[in-house]
Amino acid sequence: MVTSVAVLSDVHGVLPVLDAVLAEPEVATADRIVVTGDHAAGPMPVDVLDRLTSLGERCILVRGNADRELMEVARGGTSSHPESQWAGRQLRPDQVELLDAMPHPVTLDVAGFGPVVFCHGTPRDDDEVVLVDTRMARWAEVFADLPDEVRTVVCGHTHMPFVRLVDRRLVVNPGSIGMPYGRVGGAWALMRDGQVALRHTAVDVDAVVAEIVRRSTYPERAAWADEYVRSRNGDAEAIAAFGPRDGR
Repeated sequence: MVTSVAVLSDVHGVLPVLDAVLAEPEVATADRIVVTGDHAAGPMPVDVLDRLTSLGERCILVRGNADRELMEVARGGTSSHPESQWAGRQLRPDQVELLDAMPHPVTLDVAGFGPVVFCHGTPRDDDEVVLVDTRMARWAEVFADLPDEVRTVVCGHTHMPFVRLVDRRLVVNPGSIGMPYGRVGGAWALMRDGQVALRHTAVDVDAVVAEIVRRSTYPERAAWADEYVRSRNGDAEAIAAFGPRDGR
């Protein structure tokens, strides 16, 4: 059983913000770092995967829907997302194998929490949408197959941080490292001593955008970074966009 977990999610190929979060003392000293999916679909896919794997067994990578998408592109398929279409073609064979081997979901015993399920969308589907204001009946459907002893679920996918109770289960979304909806910088969460804290790492956004433009070869990197790293899309817009997918 581990005593502390730093939870990151939705890095989306943004290495400078990932590095800023990994440098946080509470991340650097956590027993485990769990990254809940969508690691590389963005402007610096190879560098991000290399950085995450360099952390060794202390870092647990959970599969996200965009990770599946990159595998499909790398193996000759296509994507409707231009950044995924480009990023999938940059990956080395060993990185494609890495994505293919990623589990979903992952269960980890954490002191003060017991068994915690870490997933991307929901425990049953890495592309399923749940939001902070999703109705209780929908949550009941999503969690129908979870064992009773699982009282904490950590998810990603929607890029907006929240902590809420769902019929006595604690649900955590740490937010996004690379594509935050609502606040510029790296959003993450710390689980320790039976408590969850939503954390935020401030960044020099101009420097991050400049580094992406300098180091990435993605043709639309400047526009992509301006939109997503600068968080041009807020939480209100994101909830309006995602809302029809949560069964409301």
